[in-house]
Amino acid sequence: MDELAIADRRSLRRKLSFWRFVVAGLLLVAALAIFAWSGAAEEVGRTRQQVARVTISGLIQDDRELLERLQRIADNDSVKALVVTISSPGGTTYGGEVIYKAIRKVAAKKPVVSDVRTLAASAGYMTALAGDTIVAGESSITGSIGVIFQYPQIKDLMDKLGVSLESIKSRPLKAEPSPFHPASDEAKAMIQTMIDDSYAWFVDLVAERRKLPRAEVLVLADGRIFTGRQALKAKLVDTLGGEDEIRAFLAEKKVSKDLPIVDWEAPRTTLPFGLGAIAANWIKMLGYDAFPAMSGLEKIAGDKLFLDGLVSVWQVDGQ
Repeated sequence: MDELAIADRRSLRRKLSFWRFVVAGLLLVAALAIFAWSGAAEEVGRTRQQVARVTISGLIQDDRELLERLQRIADNDSVKALVVTISSPGGTTYGGEVIYKAIRKVAAKKPVVSDVRTLAASAGYMTALAGDTIVAGESSITGSIGVIFQYPQIKDLMDKLGVSLESIKSRPLKAEPSPFHPASDEAKAMIQTMIDDSYAWFVDLVAERRKLPRAEVLVLADGRIFTGRQALKAKLVDTLGGEDEIRAFLAEKKVSKDLPIVDWEAPRTTLPFGLGAIAANWIKMLGYDAFPAMSGLEKIAGDKLFLDGLVSVWQVDGQ
C-alpha cells in the first residue's frame, strides 16, 4: 500500500472518530435534557393538591434522604394526606425509630395511612405504627415484635488455621462481644440489658399506638408473625384491604376522593426510561467500549447495606 493510501485511511479514521464523539455527545445531552425536564415536571406536579405516597421497602436503616422527603411532605400545604406503603422485613431498631418519629411529624399536620403490603415485620411494623390507621392485606405478614443482636463466632475456625488474636483492653467489657472468643457472662449480660431496654421501648410503643394493655402486648410480642387476618383479630392493624379502604378512611378525614395519589420517590440515581443503558450501549456500538466507566451509566452509584448493632428484623431461618 503506497503512502498516499495510508494517509487517506488515517484521515478517514480521524473523521470517523470525530463523528463518533459528536454522536455520543448528542446522545448524552439529549438524555440529560430529558432527565432535567422530568425532574422539573415532577416538582411542578407536587404543587397541585394531592395525596402523597411514600414507599418504604427492603431493609430499614437510618435514611436521611427519606427523612428529608417526609419533612417536605409535612411542610407542603398542597399535600392533604400521606399514604406510607410498607414492604419490609425490618432493619435496624434506630432506623425504625427515626422513621416512625418523622412520620408522626407528618401526622401532626395531616392524616397518615400505613399501607401494609406483602411484609411489614419488626422495624417494618414499628414504622406502620406511625400511621393514624393501619390497612393490611389479608395474607400480608406483619408483627415480629422484638429486638435481636447477632455477631459471628470464628474462634473454632481460627484454631483450625493456627491463628490467634491477642488484645489488651482498658476494661473487660471493651469491644465485647468479640467474634474471636466466646462472650463472657458479663458481656452477655451487658448485651441482654441493651436488648431488654430497646424491647421495652418497642412494647410500650405498640401499647400506646394500638391502645392495648401492656400485658396483652407482651403476649403478642414474643417474636411471632401474623397474617393480616390474624393481626386484625389481635388488634395490631385496623382494617383489611387496599386502596378502597385507604380512600374511605381519608374521606372520613375530609380528604377528597378526587385528589390524585402522587408517589414521592427518592431522587433518581439513573437516567429515566433506561436512557443510561441505551446511551451506554450506543457508545459501545460506536467503538468506545474500551472505557469501563461508560458501563456504569445505568447505575451511577450502588448502595451496599450493612446492618450493625441492635436489629429488629424478621427473616426466614437460614436466609
